[in-house]
Amino acid sequence: MSTSVAVVRLDRDLPLPTRAHDGDAGVDLYSAEDVELAAGQRALVATGIAVAIPHGMVGLIHPRSGLAARLGLSIVNSPGTIDAGYRGEIKVALVNLDPAAPIMIRRGDRIAQLLVQQVELPTLVEVSSFDEAGLAETTRGQGGHGSSGGHESL
Repeated sequence: MSTSVAVVRLDRDLPLPTRAHDGDAGVDLYSAEDVELAAGQRALVATGIAVAIPHGMVGLIHPRSGLAARLGLSIVNSPGTIDAGYRGEIKVALVNLDPAAPIMIRRGDRIAQLLVQQVELPTLVEVSSFDEAGLAETTRGQGGHGSSGGHESL
């Protein structure tokens, strides 16, 4: 079964989001503008489209792996989140992670991937403690960043 997502093409000269290969999870998003990102710089880049994500689903904007590996182009808030109620233009918060070289993005370049997934919409319930709520202790407990090891400096 397939879900449909309504897409409004705000820029008629750009292609609709496309899958590179049959069965790919994400569709490629295209840049609607020319942008030069200096080393370490970030920019909000327009895509020329708006989407209507169905209720109970979420749009997630991920970096394109080849651009990240070859150029250091990534997404600041990866993955970016498109909520079901948002109807404005999709913009991608790109960042150049290369320490020296600028990245030139041309209008029409594929800059990110959009994945649409089902999402659970839980009700949050305030409790005074996890014990009182009948939620058992875990072996992890409050162990946070670096608590599972794997890196000496953490």
